[in-house]
Amino acid sequence: MLHRMLKWFAVLTTIGMLFVLLGGALVTKTDSGAGCGDSWPLCHGELIPSDITPELVIELSHRVVSGLMGIMVLVLSVWAYKAIGYIREVKFLAYLSFSFLLLQALIGAAAVVWSQSDAVLALHFGISLISFASVLLLTLLIFEVDKKFEADYLVIGKKMKFHIFGITIYSYFVVYSGALVRHKGASLACPDWPMCKSGQSFLPSQSHEWVQMGHRFAAGLIFIWILIATIHAIKNYKNQRVLFYGWILALLLVSLQVISGAMIIFTKLNLYVALAHAVFISCLFGLLSYFILLATRSKISNSKQSNSATQM
Repeated sequence: MLHRMLKWFAVLTTIGMLFVLLGGALVTKTDSGAGCGDSWPLCHGELIPSDITPELVIELSHRVVSGLMGIMVLVLSVWAYKAIGYIREVKFLAYLSFSFLLLQALIGAAAVVWSQSDAVLALHFGISLISFASVLLLTLLIFEVDKKFEADYLVIGKKMKFHIFGITIYSYFVVYSGALVRHKGASLACPDWPMCKSGQSFLPSQSHEWVQMGHRFAAGLIFIWILIATIHAIKNYKNQRVLFYGWILALLLVSLQVISGAMIIFTKLNLYVALAHAVFISCLFGLLSYFILLATRSKISNSKQSNSATQM
């Protein structure tokens, strides 16, 4: 019964963390960061704001959800540590999830009170993303206890580990470049896709175009890299279903990410498309983080497996 309650709480916390990510993206995309003025945590220095605007509602809602999730993540971290602390990754993930959520809140507060550069503000989404991925992995470990979900100890070769760690680290750079596009106001700097402007020079002509095209190049590269890793998984990991189907799902998510990125341009920054863009990259990063968990658990039990893994 206790584990069942923990599972439900973990699932709710994971969903809540996804809303924190979407809330942050919504604040940026609607330019609502100044909706509460330069005061934090109050709005315009008031507990109950008197002058209600759409920007205030969006910003205040994001603060309330983030505050509630801070409490839930802390409770989940302590609860999971006490219940399944014997699992080696639990303690690390518990600390990571809460500390990065707290860091995200502090950066958000600093941006409101003192203002920050676009380069610093772009870190906000990435920090929240790490907290989300940590909570997701913590939830998966909780479900692993009764074997209804199990992160198997797989045999993962050096080549696959290179793809896993390399793509995950690189995806964080892609996330940062996308956040920088939003904070720089460069989302529509290039009105065409995949090129910046039809009929003009291949190279961008001003800084906002460079930011936009830099992100597109980074996104195109991660699509190609995930495609290569997926082909490698299909050829060599048919008997390890977690990796086999996991990489197929990763390819689907990155494809949706690219398509939604193009649709942002075609729809002139449609809000729902932009939020879907944030959802796809969040899910992809969570999946890649799970691959890292599997890679760190990978064991080679005998020389035959060792030779097999080396060839992969």
